[in-house]
Amino acid sequence: MTTTPTTLALGILFAIGTTACQPTSDDTSVPTERVQTIETLAGVSMQQLTDYDPQEIKQGGDTGIAITSSESYSKPSSNLSASRKGDFFIGNAFFRQPWVIAPASTDSRDGLGALFNVAACQSCHIKDGRGHAPTSSGDDADSLLIRLAMPATTAKERQQLQESRIEKVAHPVYGGQLQDRGIQGVPAEAKVNVSWRDKPITFADGHVETLRAPTFHLTNPGYGPFDDELMVSPRIALPMIGLGLLEQIPDADIMAQAVSDDSDNDSAENTKVSGKYNWVLDPQTGQRALGRFGWKAGQTKLLTQNQSAFNEDMGLTSRIRPVESCTAAQTACLKALTGSDDQGDGKAPVEVSDEIAKFVEFYTRNLAVPHRRHAENKLVLAGKKRFYDIGCQSCHTPRYQLPKTSDDHLEQHGQVIYPYTDLLLHDMGEGLADRTISGKLPPKDAQVEFLANSYEWRTPALWGIGLAQSVDPQATFLHDGRARTLMEAVLWHGGEAAAQQQKVLQLDKQGRAELNAFLQSL
Repeated sequence: MTTTPTTLALGILFAIGTTACQPTSDDTSVPTERVQTIETLAGVSMQQLTDYDPQEIKQGGDTGIAITSSESYSKPSSNLSASRKGDFFIGNAFFRQPWVIAPASTDSRDGLGALFNVAACQSCHIKDGRGHAPTSSGDDADSLLIRLAMPATTAKERQQLQESRIEKVAHPVYGGQLQDRGIQGVPAEAKVNVSWRDKPITFADGHVETLRAPTFHLTNPGYGPFDDELMVSPRIALPMIGLGLLEQIPDADIMAQAVSDDSDNDSAENTKVSGKYNWVLDPQTGQRALGRFGWKAGQTKLLTQNQSAFNEDMGLTSRIRPVESCTAAQTACLKALTGSDDQGDGKAPVEVSDEIAKFVEFYTRNLAVPHRRHAENKLVLAGKKRFYDIGCQSCHTPRYQLPKTSDDHLEQHGQVIYPYTDLLLHDMGEGLADRTISGKLPPKDAQVEFLANSYEWRTPALWGIGLAQSVDPQATFLHDGRARTLMEAVLWHGGEAAAQQQKVLQLDKQGRAELNAFLQSL
């Protein structure tokens, strides 16, 4: 097993060319059965979806809110009753306020670390919005995480991954996520830096868009050198809006959109839109469940996603994640004092009580989606037609009808929503694939998060995306924050979306303005 030196560069080598080429024909990029499924979910034809739809202004249905400010992502669902708003604001307090090192007088919020990334949820999800990659050596990586995985080397490991009995093969020393901070006396695992290089790409009319390509560096490893084959996945924080609505999309509606892919998966660019769902292990039940949250669809519901974040991002234990985020090799971490309190249920003490976990779950379930702006504008409607003509809806499924469920989800009952996501994994090609610590592309069959490999990403919801930089001017796009604008994000699409990317490159100035206007209206 080979190792890297102290300063480790994660080299990102990109496959996007600098000149436009002819688009691939539609029949190889969007299977008919997938289009039919989208129409069935919407309950209307594709033509009706492209027209002006007054109902779509309320992207989050009756939970949404009309707002255009830096607080656009931080408001409660508009149909939240006065009696339930109290729980929302208590959850908000625990989401915003920093946790402290144990022991402390604030025993409801102590136990931070011993290894951690941030002290508060809000540090990653700035104003409940998306994160950004560091822009310089002096910029911290608070809103970006580095996920880690090792390739499976035994038949047992491969079988466990295929059956979703384990999330990944974690590194024996550094675990499954890099923690770049430690409390006093506990060395941080490493420091994260990123450098950038320009990557020009040319439209058919000669217009040049300059993308930026990242190289992530992990320096000052605190527990020995990293293995060359370690797979490294930089990921910025996702926005928090509408998560309770996404949680209520029926599993069957998500699974119905997956289309079997008959193309050659070993090719550099897989151009058939297929999509697959991720089976994950629900840490609460111990059973397999459909993944829908996170960049790799590795979490099945908000309660478990929140407690996983508490554990891996902040070093906090909970009833669902009761073990400190230390590996056996990190002895100082294991010996550190904890803030664990007895919950009175006869089980081991934990730092995040069930009561706090429920308040935070309620808060994350009920952050409102802002209404669309200028949906009836002619430029926006022209851009909407471009969006559909290009085939973007092949992955960004526009509309769902939610069922009526339990009383815990009163606000989400029966809503018609427009999130623009299928919640499936898609192969986005080599340009957006994660690398190993030595800068190489991992093999396609190397699983990094349950069934997901390094090339595959869950389709992010587009609702509210036009307000992302109103919420936080530093917000960036795509999983590692490389895209500074929505057009840059579109142009990085490859793999299954290569045909759509090439159609975008055929747009003239007016076409680009129309598409951007539509995206900004969401």
